[in-house]
Order: sequence, then C-alpha cells, then structure tokens
Amino acid sequence: MENDVKEFLSELLKQLKSIDYIKPEDIPNIDLYMDQVTTFMDEQLAASKRYESDKILTKTMINNYAKNNLLPSPDKKKYSKEHVLTLLFIYYFKNILSINDIRSILNPLTEKYFGNDDGFTMQDVYTEVFGLEAEESQKLLKDLGKKYKIAGETFEDFPDEDQKFLHTFSFICMLSFDVYIKKMLIERMIDNLNEEKEASSHENTHSGKDTKKTGGKD
Repeated sequence: MENDVKEFLSELLKQLKSIDYIKPEDIPNIDLYMDQVTTFMDEQLAASKRYESDKILTKTMINNYAKNNLLPSPDKKKYSKEHVLTLLFIYYFKNILSINDIRSILNPLTEKYFGNDDGFTMQDVYTEVFGLEAEESQKLLKDLGKKYKIAGETFEDFPDEDQKFLHTFSFICMLSFDVYIKKMLIERMIDNLNEEKEASSHENTHSGKDTKKTGGKD
C-alpha cells in the first residue's frame, strides 16, 4: 500500500507541474484581438484539457462574459493584459461557480483595479493570489496522499476481484465530499458578500433621503 501511495503521489506531482498557472510575464504586453486571445489561452492552458477536443475559450464565451458583465468591454475590439487576467479568473471559477457568483466576486475587483493607473492593478491581484500556488500544491499533495491511503484500506471484507474498483470508488467519494463542502463554503461566503453589499446600498439610500429631508427643513 505504501508503494501505491508513493506511485500515486509521484504521478499526481507530474500532472500538477504540467498545469502550472499562467504567469503575468507570459502574457503579451500589447493589446490583442479576440482570435489572438483565444489562441493564447488554448496554447497556455492546453495541459488542463480533459479531452483533446475540449475548448478552453471561444469567441462566443468571451462575448457572453462581456454581455453578462463579467468582463469589461474591449477597447476598439482589442483586449488588454488585464482582460486576459480577468478571463483567467473566469476560467478557473466557471467549473464550480455560477455566472452570478463569479460576477459577485469579480465585479468589485474590476471596478476598483481594472485599468487603474494610480495604485494597485488586476495584475497585482492575480500575482498575489497565484503566488500561493507552490505552497498550496504541497499541502494538496499531502492531503490527497492521506485520502488515497485511507481509501485503499476500505472494503477489506469484499471479494478481491472487486476491491480495486471499490477503492477507487471510495477515493472518488472522499474527494467529492471535499469538493461539495468547499463549494458550499464558497457559496455561503459569496452570499454574505452580497448581503453586506445590499445592506450597505440600502443604508446609503436611506441616508441620502434623510439628508434631503433635513435640507428641506432648513
């Protein structure tokens, strides 16, 4: 079993290295047309495809993101480096979050940091977040190794010919539960952000009305 865990972790480490995140310095510093953006994303994220025919990003996707207020509009049909960074966030979020949830967490960032020439930018946000990748990858490897070992010790009383599949099934169940819990946590956090934003907006509206009333009395 110990050799199986080591072999599993070794293979997993290879896969993690192959899907290294796109570094800001890898993104062209010149504005790109839509075809150039889709080509760049396809080339850089090819290792994350499950099937060769999978599409990383299409023109339709980009248009839909802009239409749904996830992505700021291009300037004269050209997309900046910050557009690409925003698309990367969308790419990583879209497999687990709804369009509305992605909009809830991206809009505050794009409104404050996108195209900001005075202070922090979207590139600073992206660099800060993905700078944690190396440390988190090591933690992930240890956690997966532990789960894999536990899964391999289940169903001991079942027929030998069934155990390989059952061990895999057990491991999938453990990972699925982990994803389920984390997804619930993320959604709850987003709901809290939305509630705070709504409460703040409601408070500002009432404050404005009170100011007008006071001004009327004077």
